[in-house]
Amino acid sequence: MQARVLLVSSEAVPLVKTGGLADVITALAVALRKVGIDASILMPAYPEAVRNLGDTLQIGLKHGLPGGAGRLLRGTIPGTDVPALLLDTARFRQRGANPYVDADGVEFSDNALCFADLSHAAVAICAGETSLPAPHVVHANDWHAGLIPCLLKLRGLDHIGTMLTIHNLAFQGNFALSSAEQIGIPQHLLTGDGVEYWGKLSFLKAGIRFSDCVSTVSRNYAEEIMTPRFGCGMDGILSFRKLDLRAIPNAIDAELWNPANDPLIARNFSVGNMKGKSACKRDLQKLFGLPVDPFAPVMGLGSRISHQKMADVVIEALPGILDRHPRLQVVVLGCGDHDYEDAFLALTRQYPGRIAVHIGYDERRAHALHAGSDMLLHPTRFEPFGLTPLYAMRYGAIPIGSRVGGLVDTVCDADLDPQRATGVLFEGERVEDMQHAVARAFALYNDNERWQSIQRNAMSIDCDWAGPTRAYIDAYAHVADMAVRPLFAPRPLPVERPAAQVAHGAVAHERVAGMVSPAAAIAAALAGVVAGPSAVAAA
Repeated sequence: MQARVLLVSSEAVPLVKTGGLADVITALAVALRKVGIDASILMPAYPEAVRNLGDTLQIGLKHGLPGGAGRLLRGTIPGTDVPALLLDTARFRQRGANPYVDADGVEFSDNALCFADLSHAAVAICAGETSLPAPHVVHANDWHAGLIPCLLKLRGLDHIGTMLTIHNLAFQGNFALSSAEQIGIPQHLLTGDGVEYWGKLSFLKAGIRFSDCVSTVSRNYAEEIMTPRFGCGMDGILSFRKLDLRAIPNAIDAELWNPANDPLIARNFSVGNMKGKSACKRDLQKLFGLPVDPFAPVMGLGSRISHQKMADVVIEALPGILDRHPRLQVVVLGCGDHDYEDAFLALTRQYPGRIAVHIGYDERRAHALHAGSDMLLHPTRFEPFGLTPLYAMRYGAIPIGSRVGGLVDTVCDADLDPQRATGVLFEGERVEDMQHAVARAFALYNDNERWQSIQRNAMSIDCDWAGPTRAYIDAYAHVADMAVRPLFAPRPLPVERPAAQVAHGAVAHERVAGMVSPAAAIAAALAGVVAGPSAVAAA
């Protein structure tokens, strides 16, 4: 018998992706299955997800959902052995390219009901109301699955362990209290000690309050979210749960993001043979319509175009940066706030041949961006983890990022530790803060010997899933029912890469408070800125 874990998420690659959450969910499920955990994914049956999943089997639900009738579609994530369960409802069938907001960026009015349905479907599986075996642990991800721990306890299903991972605390799923009755939340929980949050019903608070374990995706971010500056109003309840809060860093698919064998880039290269990076720069310049200049430094920016990612500061800072570095080319890939998008497009007209912007996202351009850029500009007001800088470092594109959240754990600043440097970090949100950081990066770039050393450090980072996988299994063992905890006993990991380390520090999988090591826990248990309330949490 295997330990069974159900990961519940709003997205997963390659079915639907709007941000890093999708990458993490699928990669984690693959990693868990490699070490003997029967992991599966439950997510909504958006039309795009159904198309990308391919052949499916229908699985009925014995009872209806708050939003009406629903069914499960069972298939396998393409290219993996991970079972995928898609919740098919009339509402989810109406979702387009962005499953959270409409074409104008306005949140869908039925988001509360849609994602309550997702939580109720997970509970139905746990309760044996489908033909599927019940999981031993449900791993809820972000607010979209935040009601699950609460609903399980209301149903008396306490033998099912629950874990909530916060991928981005700013996105909370806050809705009118009047929606509570329809989505199955009783009146007695609509209090400050329950799921009420500043006069709203909060899906994320429900998950924090009632899950057996809470985790987030970097050690530094775990500390930050218990402070008023980064706690987004949840710092109080997170501090209350601090003994149950774990820091388990994200990782990346080290084969998918590997310049040595990446089929999506113009020419492969490696830390020992960088010749191919010049061809990749030429390809990037052609792809984005910039003049082909092998001696032009190229700075990429690939992220959501949003206030969180300091798009406003970038837009204001770029003219000064371009004027100071007359040969610099800038490539922007992403989408987000329409006003910011328009402002970036306006800069392309102001600096023809110097700035190129592609509004949207596709994997080909994303890989080309990292392979062809010399630097990656990644400013952010808060950052739970930051997958994009890791992708960039793997391809020798040196990150220039903010000294916040997970970036503190993954990017080693050139001034603080010259020998192990992998990038440049800066404090502050002012234009001059960003411009000074870019100037620091150019000073390094102009010192060829030092730049190559930083590139070698960055490309040699080991950031695969081995360490985080062990940490998640430790957490699952801790929350699982005593009778099934032996099923989560450690098993040998496949030897593919050395034990994972993230940048200049070992993988942080200790509890934030208590600092219980994974081995000890298994042996003992054997176990700033608030965005729209229901926007997607993306890395």
